[in-house]
Amino acid sequence: MLQDRLYYQDPYRVSFTSVVTQHSIDEQNRPFAVLENTAFYPTGGGQPHDTGHIASVAVLDVEEVDGEIRHYLERPLSSNGTVSAEIDWSRRFDHMQQHTGQHILTASFVELFNYPTVSFHLGREIVTIDLETESVSLDELHAVETLANAVILENRTIEQNWVTQQELSKYSLRKQVSVNEEIRLVIIPEFDTNGCGGTHPSSTGQVGSLKVLSTEKQKKHTRIHFVCGGRVLHQLGSVHHELSEVAQLLSAPLEQVAVATHKLLESHHLLEKQLDSANEQLLDVEAAALANRKTTIIRQTYTDRSMQELQKLARKTLALREQAVVLLVSDDGEKLQFVASRTNSLTPDMRTVSSIALPAIEGKGGGSASAVQGGGARTMSAEDLTELLARSIPVHA
Repeated sequence: MLQDRLYYQDPYRVSFTSVVTQHSIDEQNRPFAVLENTAFYPTGGGQPHDTGHIASVAVLDVEEVDGEIRHYLERPLSSNGTVSAEIDWSRRFDHMQQHTGQHILTASFVELFNYPTVSFHLGREIVTIDLETESVSLDELHAVETLANAVILENRTIEQNWVTQQELSKYSLRKQVSVNEEIRLVIIPEFDTNGCGGTHPSSTGQVGSLKVLSTEKQKKHTRIHFVCGGRVLHQLGSVHHELSEVAQLLSAPLEQVAVATHKLLESHHLLEKQLDSANEQLLDVEAAALANRKTTIIRQTYTDRSMQELQKLARKTLALREQAVVLLVSDDGEKLQFVASRTNSLTPDMRTVSSIALPAIEGKGGGSASAVQGGGARTMSAEDLTELLARSIPVHA
């Protein structure tokens, strides 16, 4: 029976002895052992499996397969009969804290705002629940987090009862159970009753604390990211470390990091505007120099020039000429990019130019009759591409 399993009888049990009833290799060539009884919790109900050792062999995974609990091992067992085993308590207790915290958080959302939980995931660092609501406000998050931590601090007893289908009517369930036999209820009196197969501490106080970290939209649901117990301290330490480094970089007290960062961003935005203005002036100077050339077809090659800059430079140059074709090519060391544009007073269709150039560089591009652009492989030099573009234009200087 389920309730006879050691992890249900005593979730605090760290070591035990049991008889090996089977050891074999599964279809994925993984060695495993089956014990007469076990304290190792198998993956299920959103809670990950336990790890530890059996006869000094590491347990890497625990799964229930066809009613038997398989302990997947680092290597096959070398002995049969009675073996000693121990679970990784820090991992087990962390899962107990997170899973119980999820019960409390889920019940708090139902209690205050009637937002039911539709899914739960206990990750290695973060725990999530998905709520059946498209959005949750900051005020709602604060209220739920406050209630959840109040329930934790009250150190309420957590009851774990096995009931029959007929006995369910005596309980006010948060949601309907998904099994018909050996039904296990996890109960926080006067707050939450829920069918659950996970491991839980004997009181809410052992959860320690709960902190909501963030939210994200998941189609018509809202995902809540949170941590409990030891993970709260880990998150606090990690965030404090990062903020301390930022404070040092900003030469500001830790409590003034936000203000200092805001000032830095304002300064950064101002410098960006000044740089953009300076770049525009440089492009104006370059365009004037190009436009002063005594030729109809104006050609120029560059290194590491963006497509946006090439297009802008071509427009500025043509604005200073009555009749001209501008051919600009840039080589960034990995690919070639080009712009070919003309004044409206000329008639060549520049799409013909790109149709000749693009196959030569195995590239792609587009544009109109008066201006085209494209890019491709470095199958030739920038100068050779410029020459090819020029030869493709039925207009001569």
